Amino acid sequence: MSSDQHLPFAITVEVRDTCLCLHLQRAARAVARRFDAALRPLGLTNGQFSLLMSLNREDPPTIGSVSALLAMDRTTLTANLKPLERRGLVRVTIDDADKRTRRVTLTPPGRVLLVAAVPVWRRTHAAIEELLLRSDCEELRADLRALS
Repeated sequence: MSSDQHLPFAITVEVRDTCLCLHLQRAARAVARRFDAALRPLGLTNGQFSLLMSLNREDPPTIGSVSALLAMDRTTLTANLKPLERRGLVRVTIDDADKRTRRVTLTPPGRVLLVAAVPVWRRTHAAIEELLLRSDCEELRADLRALS
């Protein structure tokens, strides 16, 4: 492409108005900001809440299963676990059966914090759903799951 080629501004407007990627990113950021603000008094971000919630299981999950659930690569997940581990909210251990595998456990203080965060999450979630006046939230969730 030579430097004298010109992309019409109309295409910029088309992308701005129709790009699903752009609109999903903007909506995701707006929703994340709402949850971050609501969870801030508990010392959590929305990502940390989701991560802690993903660990609320009878058997400690592997790093791999958590990264798959959260659609996050293992390196990013490991980095996100570090501050939670320093706070004593999670514990990362070596799997007994496979020494290459790491398991993540929600600690008792992590469980207490998660219990305190659920009402905040419920209130915030309900407020966001109320803003989606023209949407059937179940259909929206199904459509979003189809993308992942």
